[in-house]
Amino acid sequence: MSDQATDLREIVRQRYAASAVAVTTGGATAGCCGADPVEVDSTFGAGLYPGADRDALPAEAVAASLGCGNPTAVADLREGERVLDLGSGGGIDVLLSARRVGPTGKAYGVDMTEEMLSLALANAREAGATNVEFLKGTIEAVPLPANTIDVVISNCVVNLSVDKPAVFAEMARVLVPGGRIGISDVVADDHLTPDQRAERGSYVGCIAGALSFAEYRDHLTAAGFTDVEITPTHQVAEDMYSAIIRATRPAVGPAQPSVPATTGGCCAAC
Repeated sequence: MSDQATDLREIVRQRYAASAVAVTTGGATAGCCGADPVEVDSTFGAGLYPGADRDALPAEAVAASLGCGNPTAVADLREGERVLDLGSGGGIDVLLSARRVGPTGKAYGVDMTEEMLSLALANAREAGATNVEFLKGTIEAVPLPANTIDVVISNCVVNLSVDKPAVFAEMARVLVPGGRIGISDVVADDHLTPDQRAERGSYVGCIAGALSFAEYRDHLTAAGFTDVEITPTHQVAEDMYSAIIRATRPAVGPAQPSVPATTGGCCAAC
């Protein structure tokens, strides 16, 4: 990984660590490293979840929600399934998934930020969730074996990755044949250049790192996914949108190779 990519990952980690600390200490969502605070409004955050879902979870899990959508509402989760949330943050999507898959299913969360993992574990205890597990690691090298997950979800985190092809390859690796993804992410119109995307917002604010619609489709196809659907839901900046992304790992054929998974890795949450 280049020094620039390493530095960018650390900036993201510090920003969301600060957000977790702000939640646990009762403060507003705080910025760090001289940057502006993470914005949580009608386009990002807990307001994108139904009130009934918010009311059923610990307040800290709701307060820590910084995503751009509600992936649990589009993933069509079923009783007994195994779900993986990439960049699980304070755990809101893991806890909602755990309720949907029931006691015979399981929901995993992967995050690189110690502070968010601590917050997620506390939220799981408060919620009384016994079918959840939070793992420290990056979304580019998921600490789970291959062919063990039925559904991968993620909420506005893939755009933060410094190696997006590795993320898509890891999704394919951990999914069982016939498994699927149902994620929310920020996607840019195809005519926008990377510089134009950066002008619309910071990387840690989930804007500058966004792929275009065509790039997203091409990456998923290259990782072996089929039935790719990318559906914009609302605008988050000029010519940039929160979108629902669905795709399937074919029921036959091997998943694409990826970075080997390791346990206990150090080091994306949005």
